[in-house]
Amino acid sequence: MNVRLTWLFALLVCAGISAPAFAHHGAGAYETKLTTLKGTVTEFQFVNPHAQILFEVSDASGKNRKWIAESVSPAAMSRSGWTRNTLKPGDPVTVTGNCSKNGTPAMRLSKIVLADGRELDITRGEDYAGQ
Repeated sequence: MNVRLTWLFALLVCAGISAPAFAHHGAGAYETKLTTLKGTVTEFQFVNPHAQILFEVSDASGKNRKWIAESVSPAAMSRSGWTRNTLKPGDPVTVTGNCSKNGTPAMRLSKIVLADGRELDITRGEDYAGQ
């Protein structure tokens, strides 16, 4: 009987420790279809746990709307050629990602294209094209 209780306790401890890891990656908060937006970088936060790109997009009436694109970790981005200086305020970008389901101007980054044509596809971890 003590062996069963020990295994049950060990299983519960493992489940409790791993629960936060499953809760953290909430892809369910984003739509499955991809959306592409053209805008201008206002800030690039190359920080853990996820880098963030803040950018403004002009709507049909010419009004600017602030957006945020959440990316992978800076370590993962570094392996694909990114640095904290890759994006600067004022840089024109084309951002593709999965928009938030709740209608907020937020997305999960999939790909970004810079004005000079260089791109990074976050989902495949590819390096900038042409480098």
